[in-house]
Amino acid sequence: MTPSWVGVLICSRAGRLCRETWTGWSHGLSPTGGVSMRPNAGGCPWLDADNYETDPCLKEIRRAENYSWMDIITIHKDRLPNYEEKIKTFYEEHLHLDDEIRYVLDGSGYFDVRDKDDKWIRISMEKGDMITLPAGIYHRFTLDENNYVKAMRLFVGEPVWTAYNRPADDFPARKQYMKFLAEEAQ
Repeated sequence: MTPSWVGVLICSRAGRLCRETWTGWSHGLSPTGGVSMRPNAGGCPWLDADNYETDPCLKEIRRAENYSWMDIITIHKDRLPNYEEKIKTFYEEHLHLDDEIRYVLDGSGYFDVRDKDDKWIRISMEKGDMITLPAGIYHRFTLDENNYVKAMRLFVGEPVWTAYNRPADDFPARKQYMKFLAEEAQ
């Protein structure tokens, strides 16, 4: 099966390495294909979620990608205010005008993204995985059966939390993303 290239970048501890080049390695289950591994800044073998405060690989990725702002979110019914409302919001198909970067420190869940044919690709995320969703990609997030994830949210500059529910095709970020998909398909 040929992977669908959708521009999602993943650094996966489950894969035991973050590849320096784009590959067709499939992460997660999907009838439409996979996604590619994240090119890792600095050639670090993998991220260390147990020691994220002092992890030199994370520090290098943050420096190389200019991720100057971060916080930590815990998604669990006992830890997140307005849990039920937030879970529904996260699962609503939407896009952002900036890249969305998440680093799973504990627990697990799924990001669903749309491929070039508008079909869902499910990406399983677990402790130690980092994902970058490009600006303009339709996506959603849900927990798995463990109903718990603790994740670092990273941003270039000040955070922008605005999600634009589908349809949001008129935003420049969406148009740029669609142009990228069209160019990759050639």
